Amino acid sequence: MYDVEARHIIEALRSGIPSRTIGRYFSEARPELEKEISNRLEAVYETGKSSGMVITGKYGEGKTHLLNTVFGLAHTSQMVVSYLSLSKETPMDKLYLVYQKIIQNTYLPGRGQPGFTQELEKISAGSPLASEMLLFAAKQLETDKLYYLFRSYLNTEDIDEKFLLQADLEGDFMANAPLKKIYRRIFEQPAKYNVNFVKTKHCQDYFSFMSHLFLQMGYHGWVILVDETELMGRLGKKARLNAYRNMAHFLLPQNASLEGVFSLFALSASYAEDVIESKHEYQNLEEIYPAEQEPARTVLNLLTRAPQLLPLTKDELRDVLSKIRDFHGKAYEWQPDVSVESLMEATAQGGYLLRTKIRAAIEFLDQLYLYRTAGKTTIQDLGRETFAEEVPSLEEFFQGEEEK
Repeated sequence: MYDVEARHIIEALRSGIPSRTIGRYFSEARPELEKEISNRLEAVYETGKSSGMVITGKYGEGKTHLLNTVFGLAHTSQMVVSYLSLSKETPMDKLYLVYQKIIQNTYLPGRGQPGFTQELEKISAGSPLASEMLLFAAKQLETDKLYYLFRSYLNTEDIDEKFLLQADLEGDFMANAPLKKIYRRIFEQPAKYNVNFVKTKHCQDYFSFMSHLFLQMGYHGWVILVDETELMGRLGKKARLNAYRNMAHFLLPQNASLEGVFSLFALSASYAEDVIESKHEYQNLEEIYPAEQEPARTVLNLLTRAPQLLPLTKDELRDVLSKIRDFHGKAYEWQPDVSVESLMEATAQGGYLLRTKIRAAIEFLDQLYLYRTAGKTTIQDLGRETFAEEVPSLEEFFQGEEEK
């Protein structure tokens, strides 16, 4: 029987759909960049200090693949991972929407599905972890709303209340009045906020709370991966500037209250030219925030100078194609006795993007598997007289798939 995981990898590569499985098996390319990221992950674990970086790349050159590779590295290092693609519904200028989407896509190490509330439910009201988090929420955040919310969550026995409080921690923020009502019912005393919580102003408290919580739970840190960052360019002028200011929470640890967080943003290589230069972002910043240009100006500098993913070297591409050949054989139960050089030649006609080269290699292998020939190449040209077993026709092939 064919190898299910190999089939998944080949079909994901064929379709161009990003996959964390692919990131796990195809992680050797761009070793210097991956080593730098690994060092940053290690530093986050050892020091507890947060850091962030931006990588840029052309369409189809592997930005999302790199994020998936980092996803695997982080889980191997016992770090919590959150994965977010910016969109119209999740714009970077609205941090409370970003928080909600990030929490919805948060994966604990060793878990294939997102979610962490099952770990929250294990925390008892009198435990050292509960005491630490309540002290943190009362003293270390801009507002103390999370103190009242988390204390209520730990002590309520009402299922509906617990659901509302848990949903708030996941980004479905409840109004202040019902939270105060719940707190009064449980403890028979009022909840007196030091600062009235407003989600558009104080959402950073939630990121800080969660980063502290994950460390206290024993995880080695929190990795936040953000894809499609270039979609910020579609926002209006002021919204873009606010998006840069929000990015500063993740990219400039000295300006944030995050603990043990590594943030990685993937950005189109043309963003600096298409948005920062053509839309005059530095002038916009001077015009709209003349007295408060930081931290947005520093973020603009980081975006402009961000390292770009370069095309794979020939040796790196050979390694990738060799793996694709091996996985194709496992996926379809055959022995592709084709040289990597033949695959290199086939991909030379497949365009300059890595994604199209990979598709060209898979199509080449498909044709050899089904027809014994690919383009001008036949099995005999490849130094092989016959297959180990007769190659099926398309009708026989798909009939066999239905039987499986």
